[in-house]
Amino acid sequence: MRCSTNRIAPVVKWAGGKSQLLPNLLELIPKRFNLFVEPFLGGGAMTLSILPKHAILNDSNMELINMYKTVRDNVEELILKLGKFSNTSECFYNVRSWDREESYNTLDCVTKAARILYLNKTCYNGLFRVNSGGQFNAPFGRYKNPDFINEKGLIALSSYLNNPDICIKCGDYQSCIEAITKGTFVYIDPPYYPVSDTSNFTGYTGGGFNLSEQERLKQWCDYLDSNKVKFMQSNSYCETIKDLYGNYRLQEVDAKRIINSKADKRGTVKEYVIMNY
Repeated sequence: MRCSTNRIAPVVKWAGGKSQLLPNLLELIPKRFNLFVEPFLGGGAMTLSILPKHAILNDSNMELINMYKTVRDNVEELILKLGKFSNTSECFYNVRSWDREESYNTLDCVTKAARILYLNKTCYNGLFRVNSGGQFNAPFGRYKNPDFINEKGLIALSSYLNNPDICIKCGDYQSCIEAITKGTFVYIDPPYYPVSDTSNFTGYTGGGFNLSEQERLKQWCDYLDSNKVKFMQSNSYCETIKDLYGNYRLQEVDAKRIINSKADKRGTVKEYVIMNY
């Protein structure tokens, strides 16, 4: 399967998203594969750049996966729901508070999806961030014209996701491949191993991704490799990751990081791209 020459821009901004790094990554992916798997989907920059015809797209974040499924199944109703929100702090904090109420679980899928898209585009720094209770807690961003009704982008994404050979799943990354076959390519973009106290941002699901999780992921990569499945992983440029994946090919790449709230902490940093081919 060849990659598409077209692309769709991600509809959500995601911490650790790969939009800035795509030129480097696209040069490294295999030229051909039968099935593409992205087990940590997030904003989906890689998927939406290559637009594979056969794909399994997975994330453990239920709110995020509900959004993608809603875009696929009810995009017109979703756009109408988004039009009911406004770019004001009053509206923002009202909508943000919904998951503090018991009635939140009774909301329909379209309303929940519209909420996440709206909060993502209007909150400070465009983060999806939750507290230990799983409640969205990023503050209002005070942007002049946030594009939370991205009609063109949502319709394009809906059209792509309606391909019958695109499977959207929600769960642990290990569960997203039921029958591994040769010819599958897996792109792995987990929460990075923290290289400093301030870089340890894993507030996407209310859980964490500590060293033991990094080690579990390494075991899964070994499993993929033993089944002759090609994988590429992005992770931190540090000795821990270098030592952990020393038996694989490690490529140093320069990445722009713009998610930090402090401007002087943003800029170009090195990352590792790990490959078994």
